[in-house]
Amino acid sequence: MSSHENHGRHTEAIHGGLDPFRFEGAVSVPIFQSSTFAFRNTEEGANRFAGKESGYIYTRLANPTVDALQESVAQMEEGKYGLATASGMAAVSTVYFAFTEPGAHVVASSALYGPSRNILEKEFSRFGVESTFVDTSDQAALEAAVRPDTKLLYVETPTNPTMALTDLNHAAKVAHQVGALLAVDNTFMSPYLQRPLRHGADIVVHSMTKFLNGHADVVAGMLVTKDDELHARLGYVLKNLGGTIDPHQAWLVHRGLRTLPMRIDRAQANAILVADYLNNHEQVEWVRYPGLKDHPGHHLIGDQMAGPGSLISFGVKGGTEAGAKVLNSVKVFILAVSLGGIESLIQHPASMTHAGMTPEGRKTAGISEGLIRISVGCENPEDLIADLTQALS
Repeated sequence: MSSHENHGRHTEAIHGGLDPFRFEGAVSVPIFQSSTFAFRNTEEGANRFAGKESGYIYTRLANPTVDALQESVAQMEEGKYGLATASGMAAVSTVYFAFTEPGAHVVASSALYGPSRNILEKEFSRFGVESTFVDTSDQAALEAAVRPDTKLLYVETPTNPTMALTDLNHAAKVAHQVGALLAVDNTFMSPYLQRPLRHGADIVVHSMTKFLNGHADVVAGMLVTKDDELHARLGYVLKNLGGTIDPHQAWLVHRGLRTLPMRIDRAQANAILVADYLNNHEQVEWVRYPGLKDHPGHHLIGDQMAGPGSLISFGVKGGTEAGAKVLNSVKVFILAVSLGGIESLIQHPASMTHAGMTPEGRKTAGISEGLIRISVGCENPEDLIADLTQALS
């Protein structure tokens, strides 16, 4: 399907990146499981390496199966280019490598995915990159954090796992005023519910392991931009660092992508019911879910976001010990990290996904010891609520 066609989001997901007659009429993109591609003669090979002639050379550089996936996600994000990576962290690392240098300053959401923050604090700092972590949902705090030497503003919205929402129009304005780039991790929302490029972002980051694939059987990432120069820089760094995706993994993600709207519609509908249930349960101390009217960023739904998504954080009365009992008592929810699959997952960020952060870092980011994060899946909602009822009891 050509990228300029203005189709609905379900149609985009099903047909994006797929031109059957580009692949001998195949209605599913074939897996080009080849590491290298032959040249008809030396001139053709030399021209391809020189960029004078299109065509495939080596799968780390480009592959037809990977191209189809990149085109599909880029189209859904309203971008021009997609770059598929071997993991979500390969995508994150590519952004950091591409746009920082000794003496550069990065501003990032304080409640990032643990490794996204850890490598800035512990690895890039070794090379003279300074990072400031701030609650990017607080507009005054964000404005105060950027400096003339800020090169990158890196935002998660909703944040992982505190579910804080950042106004992307404001974040883009703040970044661009000092000449910085705005990169947005859109993993929690997916392009079905949020399109950051529409709101001023320069780069969109995904862990495709999560919603885009949706079946807990692939590790992958994606970068999307509509800027020629940014794409060239990201592509150069990614291909030389070697964090590119395997064609079979790309095929699996592309297959999962075609059901993305249906999966999110079901999971989100379930999450709205689960969040309301938790919000009214006597054993639950607090709930953070964008779909609740008292959520500080609830007003962004309808403008920036097409819906609240299916991630919920909450705390139970009795603190860490009581929370552990809930985690150890579920039967339908699966005690495992990750999110965005058809199955519902439950985990404890402070001891799991964000364990690599310092205790002080977790405290300032709002990641309390009692915080429980759930990714609501596509099961029957009454079964999910019954499971939480027995676990909370």
